[in-house]
Amino acid sequence: MIHPNNQIAIIGAGFSGLAAARILHQKGISFQLFEARERLGGRVYTKQIQDDLYLDLGGQWIGPSQTRMYELCQEYGVPYFETYNQGQSILDLNGRIKSYKGTIPKLDIISLLNLDMIVRKLERMASKIDLEKPWTHPKAQEFDGQTLLDFLKRNSKTEACLQVMKVGMQTIFACEPEELSLLHALFYIKSGTSLDVLISIKNGAQQHRIHGGMQTLAEAIAKPFFDRIQFDSPVLSIIQEKEKFTLSTSKGAQVFSHIIFAVPPPLLKKIGINPPLSDQKQKLLEGYEMGYIGKCQMVFAKPYWRHKNLSGQAVSDSEFYLQTIFDSSPADSKYGVLMGFVIGNKARKFFQMDEDSRKQAVKKQLIQYFGEEANQEINYVDHTMNQETWSEGCYAGIRGVNSWTKYQNSYSQSEGRLHFAGTEAATRWHGYIEGAVRAGEAAAEKILQELSND
Repeated sequence: MIHPNNQIAIIGAGFSGLAAARILHQKGISFQLFEARERLGGRVYTKQIQDDLYLDLGGQWIGPSQTRMYELCQEYGVPYFETYNQGQSILDLNGRIKSYKGTIPKLDIISLLNLDMIVRKLERMASKIDLEKPWTHPKAQEFDGQTLLDFLKRNSKTEACLQVMKVGMQTIFACEPEELSLLHALFYIKSGTSLDVLISIKNGAQQHRIHGGMQTLAEAIAKPFFDRIQFDSPVLSIIQEKEKFTLSTSKGAQVFSHIIFAVPPPLLKKIGINPPLSDQKQKLLEGYEMGYIGKCQMVFAKPYWRHKNLSGQAVSDSEFYLQTIFDSSPADSKYGVLMGFVIGNKARKFFQMDEDSRKQAVKKQLIQYFGEEANQEINYVDHTMNQETWSEGCYAGIRGVNSWTKYQNSYSQSEGRLHFAGTEAATRWHGYIEGAVRAGEAAAEKILQELSND
């Protein structure tokens, strides 16, 4: 059965789709929001473990210069709190475990100077990238023709420096450094303000968390138009006839005048679109893979490490699986939560194991860093978006060697009345929830302009 009453279709009820829907709703524009899952949030997923305990299994942080996220928190009365960042952190490097204070791990003087040199060099190079047109940089071909790992190897004078840089880059990009081009890395760094901001808690991208979990904000945004959301409704096909689009799900078909896609790149290419998307966009999508990352969270009766003057943070290049660890306890510290990222090739191997083996591997690492109390967990949860059918990865799509110079910004470019959102379409805070919101709002504004011209 075909329903002709809805003007706009939005595909995907993550933050980007919700941001677009919010604007259309405020303007009184008729729309329908299609979500393949049974929940909101997309790559944001807050799991309620019990009444007073939640865990963010997807995106969880906001930080300075992410202005839209703070404005939305204020608008919907959603409070946030500071990420715990006091005490000593742990560095596990070359088989030696030691503690350090601050953002930069304690290394030998040569490695430390080398590390600072590489960070500053990346900052300088990134500052010269045009976020709207990264491929126009005079050295774009050179930068895009090499991987981030190529750059790190060429500039690292010590193995310790290289290993720390690799772990840092894995955490920032959710992939191996050889999986993305140097140009994409530079674009991403500038998009998120600076490398210092991306790696930092204080005054950085990890400064604040949302009371009750990030999905609390998604639900607050969606509440005024919740009846316009169709859950469990993956879009199968979109067929255009003149200026109308027939959108089909397993529940039926509806006709729309405009479409906003707010889904991860691998899911976009699975929708049967006729006439097909442009050759440029299709070719880009063929190689547009997602980052590979998992979150492992061990819950304790209290954040016991704080009484040992430990921050709950760790950086590791060892045989252990978790590359970086953070204190992810709730604001009231009623429970203690240590959350670790397992990234790239380690994540692929880790999630091939059964759950108990994964739990034991994480526990062994936490005992090494934070003491025998880690043996007294009350819950363990791990999750990877790469095994979610409707995400296929996190944080974002990764642009590999020669992607920017070949395909430029074809992903974010509208094609007629088809518009493209999601964090991958953002120029500012690309890869973050903030970027998703900005891209969704931009797509909605394009449609408002089109409607005003009709």
